[in-house]
Amino acid sequence: MARPFQVEIHESAEYLEKSLHNARTVSQKAKLQMLWWLKSGQVKQHQEVAQRLGRNRSTITRWLQQYRQGGIEELLTIKKSPGRPREIDEQMLPRLQARLAQPEGFKSYGEIEQWVQSELGKAVKYKTVHKTVRYDLKAKLKVPRPRSIKQDPDALKLFKKTSLLPS
Repeated sequence: MARPFQVEIHESAEYLEKSLHNARTVSQKAKLQMLWWLKSGQVKQHQEVAQRLGRNRSTITRWLQQYRQGGIEELLTIKKSPGRPREIDEQMLPRLQARLAQPEGFKSYGEIEQWVQSELGKAVKYKTVHKTVRYDLKAKLKVPRPRSIKQDPDALKLFKKTSLLPS
């Protein structure tokens, strides 16, 4: 014989209904909907909740277990996985940032890649170096635009004086 389905919901039906309307994610809405149905007495069986929500019975069991252990706060927390650790870790970033701030800078991301290999002792892919320097550190390579050797400096000064562009 199956165990009786008994859950004591501590929050009021009005609070659950307001929270249901303010929920941001689909999973939070489903969990709050389950609690509201149980509090208002619309569902009486475990299978009925699972069927109405379109979830597996084991999912409903896990949600109710979370609610019993930590209340609504525990049920609605969104757990985030830590993810993969960075290739250029927190100890390396200040050294790289200091080197980027120097006046001579780097000429290419390949040069940065080689510097990381020699100075920090870690082989890092070009794409990782580019993403870290350009988007995480928001640094740009200090490379002047190329100039022709044959360019006449006097002609350049005359052009700047007579040009319509603001200086």
